[in-house]
Amino acid sequence: MSRSADREDEVRRMLDGPHPQVPADLARRASQRGGRMLRRRLFVRRLMLVLACVAVVAFAAWAMAVHPWQVPPAETTPLEGW
Repeated sequence: MSRSADREDEVRRMLDGPHPQVPADLARRASQRGGRMLRRRLFVRRLMLVLACVAVVAFAAWAMAVHPWQVPPAETTPLEGW
């Protein structure tokens, strides 16, 4: 037999065997966990949005104070007549 046939036989034996009992409150616990995950994801998304807004405001304040778009004054005078 090939290796894939051995695996198929093993899976069939596992599926034909007795199935484990599922806890009665499994759906309730899964629902609670899913709700926690959604709330956590929403919190992280909002936190990232707030941090992005703070970064934009900080950059704008820095840019207005420093004026990086202006050319700095020359420290030496240009030589003429060369």
